[in-house]
Amino acid sequence: MYADKENVNILTALLVEHGIHHAVVCPGSRNAPIVHNLNETHSIKCHPVTDERSAGFYALGMAQATGEPVVVCVTSGTALLNLAPAVAEAFYQQVPLVVISADRPKRWIGQLDGQTLPQENALQTFVRKAVALPMDVGDEEERWYCNRLVNEALMEAGGRNALDPGMPKGPVHVNVPINEPLFSFTTPQLPKERVIRKHTGIQVSGYQLLAEMMEQSGRLMVVVGQNEASGQLSQLVRKPEGLLGGRAVVLAESLACLPTGSVPMEEALSLIGDDEQYWPDTIVYFGGTLVSKRMKRFLRKVSASALVCMVNPDGVVMDVTKHLDHLFTGNLEGFLHHLYSSDHSYHSDSSDSPLAKSPAFPHLWEDVFQKVRAVAEDYHPAFSQMAVVEYFEQQLEDMEYDFDVHYANSAAVRLANIHAWHPVWCNRGVNGIEGSLSTAAGFSVASNNKVFCIIGDLSFFYDQNALWNQNLRGNLRIILLNNGKGGIFLSLSGLEQSGVRDKFVAAEHHVTARGICEQNDVGYLKASNMEEAKMGIVALLVEERQRPLLLEVFTDADADSKALADYFNLFERKRT
Repeated sequence: MYADKENVNILTALLVEHGIHHAVVCPGSRNAPIVHNLNETHSIKCHPVTDERSAGFYALGMAQATGEPVVVCVTSGTALLNLAPAVAEAFYQQVPLVVISADRPKRWIGQLDGQTLPQENALQTFVRKAVALPMDVGDEEERWYCNRLVNEALMEAGGRNALDPGMPKGPVHVNVPINEPLFSFTTPQLPKERVIRKHTGIQVSGYQLLAEMMEQSGRLMVVVGQNEASGQLSQLVRKPEGLLGGRAVVLAESLACLPTGSVPMEEALSLIGDDEQYWPDTIVYFGGTLVSKRMKRFLRKVSASALVCMVNPDGVVMDVTKHLDHLFTGNLEGFLHHLYSSDHSYHSDSSDSPLAKSPAFPHLWEDVFQKVRAVAEDYHPAFSQMAVVEYFEQQLEDMEYDFDVHYANSAAVRLANIHAWHPVWCNRGVNGIEGSLSTAAGFSVASNNKVFCIIGDLSFFYDQNALWNQNLRGNLRIILLNNGKGGIFLSLSGLEQSGVRDKFVAAEHHVTARGICEQNDVGYLKASNMEEAKMGIVALLVEERQRPLLLEVFTDADADSKALADYFNLFERKRT
């Protein structure tokens, strides 16, 4: 029987799954549930050592001899601090130690409670990874979080059991807060836990393994998050047969910066609803963030029954789907180089792989995309922010000069996902509205291209000092979408019940950019209807100036909200 502490049981299960065979255990009451579990597994041999300082070096020697990660488990308080010399030695020798410290509830730190001190990150200078598990794993989100933290720590330890023997090794620290009562051992078996495998040194073997995993899929989905808008992927993605030989469903927003453009993901997901025939059996995720909440919800739902692989350059766990299985160090460009420069079976029409035998899955999705495009082409919103962005993007297609387009966060970047046909820049790392204009302005100073910035009113006025800059030139062009408030808040269901929504949440205002432009020698244009907006957009696109030019478009927030709602309702109605 195992302890009745779920965080301890998750940790124990993953120690077993990651191939831990030895644990040096020190005496104590707070760590008793952990020690009990380690001994109960039978696959982990426990070695008792009373002195924690000696125990750390004892574990160090065992890890040196076996080449495997070795656990050293201590109770709460200063017991953990006694491990510091051994952990420091392991760090500089790159020896895989797994330090597990039991801890008392954080609320008792500094309250004259015995053996209670700040244990989280106590060894952070000398460990490759330090995590503090949640004390109470009361729901599925907390369980996912606890599982992810343990996986992250154990992957960083490395050792001979790692899938990639070339992976860096070293000590890691897992701090486990445990509440009383401590000594209840009533759990009949350990939980079945998701294991994340990390693959480094991906240049050849890792990419080949990923390619093989993809080839064994019958329903492959490739999701591309935010990538740098450098255009370097163009030759790789513009294959006559499509990305990955046309055998994969590729989902990408405008921030993915694929030269083939974004995919209407939101609209497609509105059409397919909960139909499981569109669910993948393998998901490969490249790049950074996604804007679409609907897409993230879809991935988290379908990935529970799929193999999930993620590729990123630094190998950091970013478990967007909540079901990540394999983490590869690398990037989309490197993988495509490998794929198209090798004699891999993606090139062969006679491949016997499940992927080659399942053309129906991408065709199924392509049919949905075609329906989306047909519906979208027939939708022409009335004067609104959506109509303005649509017209700008249409006219931009006729321009023969080089350009870069920055969309600000919030409503603006969501409009980009509907209408942009080119790579898009956006500060989507943490999604704040501050700095969008300054980023575009700084970009324009360092570039000879025309630089366009499409930005909402709150984001613009927050960052108006971006224009207080003597370095700016005429290549910066701005479309300010001013509807007098943070219009995106009008689309949040339930918020309409609050009397403070418009004034305090959406920051309703009556400010214009005319004075800001005048004081900063920025050209100013104004539009209050669609005809004026069209004239202003053409001026932004074709006029030559020595200083920046701004078009302020005044729209109604309710009309903006309605235009978007009507657009997405078209796809909901098509499904029903």
